[in-house]
Amino acid sequence: MNIFDYKVHQNGEEFTALLEHKNIKIVRIISSDKLEPKVYIQEEDEWVAVLEGEATILIDNEPKILNKGDTLFIPSQTPHEIINVTNGTLWLAIHIY
Repeated sequence: MNIFDYKVHQNGEEFTALLEHKNIKIVRIISSDKLEPKVYIQEEDEWVAVLEGEATILIDNEPKILNKGDTLFIPSQTPHEIINVTNGTLWLAIHIY
């Protein structure tokens, strides 16, 4: 699989598991610019990297702007929400259980 071989949906996000091994799951996420508001509160830690595009995540009631190449660590049980994203934003997310 080529991580850059994807199509952008008109709405929402597409999640593709690239690897699941022991306590790690690596996911490719492709975001459209039309997302339903959703607050994520996950049991696992998550590290994300923006490979293409840009996004703003509300985390601990503070907006974090992520541009191409930026990364962010989100500890488990931390509420976070994507509040703005450019169409076709490509993420790499590593979930650590």
